[in-house]
Amino acid sequence: MKSIIYCLFLLCSFNHVQSQVIYEPIESSKLGESRELKIQLPRGYGDDDKKTYPLFIVFDGDYLFEAVAGDVDYYSYWEDMPEAIVVGVNQDDKRYDDCLYSEQNSLPIETGAKFFEFIGVELIPYLQNKYRIGNFKVAVGHGETANFINYYLLKQQPLFQGYIVVSPELAPQMNTFVSERLSKIENKTFYYLATSTNDDATIKKGAEDLNTSFAMLDNKNLFYDFDLFDGPSHYSVPAHAIPNALENIFSVFRPISKTEYKEKILNLETSPVVYLEEKYQTINELFGIKKQILINDFKAIAAAIEKKEEFQYFEELGKIGRKEYPNTLLGNYYLARFYEETGEPKKAMRTYQSGYSFEEIGGITKDLMLQKADAIKADFGF
Repeated sequence: MKSIIYCLFLLCSFNHVQSQVIYEPIESSKLGESRELKIQLPRGYGDDDKKTYPLFIVFDGDYLFEAVAGDVDYYSYWEDMPEAIVVGVNQDDKRYDDCLYSEQNSLPIETGAKFFEFIGVELIPYLQNKYRIGNFKVAVGHGETANFINYYLLKQQPLFQGYIVVSPELAPQMNTFVSERLSKIENKTFYYLATSTNDDATIKKGAEDLNTSFAMLDNKNLFYDFDLFDGPSHYSVPAHAIPNALENIFSVFRPISKTEYKEKILNLETSPVVYLEEKYQTINELFGIKKQILINDFKAIAAAIEKKEEFQYFEELGKIGRKEYPNTLLGNYYLARFYEETGEPKKAMRTYQSGYSFEEIGGITKDLMLQKADAIKADFGF
């Protein structure tokens, strides 16, 4: 039943995606021909002419683009990932030539080398000049192209920061190349690998061997995830892998979940407010997006403060609340909680009362603020 619902959703997503997709050719001097691109711009692309977006380059765009574009649109709609620009490169009858590599050293040769340069030297600069693209870029490949996108990781300055590698038909030396590179990578890099129990036997073994090599790596800059799906064929693995890949790559972007709250925040030995600040600082550093702290996340941190009775942290949470939502009751409420729990009832009462002129937010109402002020007044006889 779950699979049926998911398929119906994808069909609806594709219909929506089609209304946004731009089809345009790009003339390539490297390839000596024109290539068709499929481009999906975010829903809110025209709303802010200064905002930049992550970029997805989808190889095998003739069939893989719709799957990626649909999932990106869905996850960004629910704010589980940032809005992004998705570009598919048509390789329908050119896949073998585009992915050609040497049997001697496993590196791109001839038409493969030309296609490699086309992506880095022509396509991405073209897109950067035409669209508002940020620094975070993700490559998506399947089968032969899943092997090919690894070549961009081997560059001294990798072209992409994220790699979605689905059922890769790996070149003979690719395991060694990629493992060595990722062991020394100095910039934060996201690598997602997937195969299936029903995948081509050679592909499955190659992916599992690669996963074994990656498991031995110890590099804080590498964010790696692996999925071995039970049942899908080689051609249906992407439908299962892409949603998982997006969830893994953009996990820090999502609102604080119940799992994150229970397993991380409640077990902190340091300030949960610092954890909150670092979460959003990481979002800014990785994706180039200054995201406003969600009310949900304020509530999660406040709940942890209450549960652990570490009321001193309410002060800093209140200051951040005033900065993020200056016209609302949020900051005053947490500052009042700080005063109330740290032995300054008069300050708490006045802070609750002073919030009357601010806007209500996230369940914090003017009536609640006045009730708390009246309760302190009754208790202490002010």
